[in-house]
Amino acid sequence: MTASEPTSETKRAKAAQDMRGHGQSAGGSNDMHSVSEIADRLAANAEAFCRQYLPEGRRVGNFWQVADTTGAKGHSLNIRLHSAYGRKAGKWSDYANPEDHGDLIDLIRHVTTAKSLPEALEEARSFLRLPTTIAASSSPTGHEPSTSGRIRAGRLFELGRPMAATPVEAYLRNRAITRFGPALRYHPGVYYRSSSGTEQIPAMLARITDNAGELTGVNRTFLDIERHCVADIVEPKRVIGNLHGNAVRFGTPGPVLAVGEGIESVLSIGSAFPRLPLAACLTSTHLSLFDVPETVSELWIIKDNDEAGETAARLLNERAQANKALIIHELDPVLGDFNDDIRQWSVQSLRDRFIGQIGESAARFVLAA
Repeated sequence: MTASEPTSETKRAKAAQDMRGHGQSAGGSNDMHSVSEIADRLAANAEAFCRQYLPEGRRVGNFWQVADTTGAKGHSLNIRLHSAYGRKAGKWSDYANPEDHGDLIDLIRHVTTAKSLPEALEEARSFLRLPTTIAASSSPTGHEPSTSGRIRAGRLFELGRPMAATPVEAYLRNRAITRFGPALRYHPGVYYRSSSGTEQIPAMLARITDNAGELTGVNRTFLDIERHCVADIVEPKRVIGNLHGNAVRFGTPGPVLAVGEGIESVLSIGSAFPRLPLAACLTSTHLSLFDVPETVSELWIIKDNDEAGETAARLLNERAQANKALIIHELDPVLGDFNDDIRQWSVQSLRDRFIGQIGESAARFVLAA
């Protein structure tokens, strides 16, 4: 951050001033807590915050480490748990994306569905068990969460090329995948930052959207274009923007939806069922947090064959059933995931297995669109 760049506190002070101009204090009514006080209280409970909102992370010394603002496993993003050496608890930064930094109020707008500063404060109050006063639909400032991340994600995706006849298509076909879509693009040189410096690496770009179809982020899968595989680097898959509740989507939305973790596993199902709408949530945590569209009445949960995959499927199943009655099929791979299965056997074997488990109704998704 340069000396001229406004801090999180400065930006929020301006937002709070705007809120007061619309007849609200930054904290709601006069007996509510100020933004800075809420930030301080979150910082005092930083480890509990991380364990609740970033459960795939781990504690390393005085820091909670995750891959990035999606909360996936990794060590690029570090959150300070206790104040030390003049540095405040609750502050975080991502060494892979130096422009991503802030405090826990900022982080709330990455890891929850908060759509504005007032909603982020309401989420913080709920976590801290403080009184809440601002309606979730209130957004007097027009300030969107993760605005910088979404803008950067949108610009990056626009710079990508259609994936046909590019290393992205070669990579997916090398994994026996034949189902693609406009959610995927190719970029010949995306910046990859690590502790040793910055370089440009070819990447598959995947458009992350909400249920309204609006872009919320982009996933970058860095590629080794000579071997048609994922690049042999630390954390070769990274997200810009907001993944919470959202997904990379393929096909026309309808009453049936198949949702899973990785793009490759989900597209393996799509290769067997070309007409089936698909959603890839990218991590097990975000599979469990996926916001099932209201139009869906039948959900296929595409599991990975590990403890995290089992837990994510169970949590999503429970959440989805709590909202409305759904037909839900939990589908298990034989090997690690469904891409492993189609590479070991065939797309046809996977198709036959699903039709046998779900019934002949699954066959309606077989014929190419």
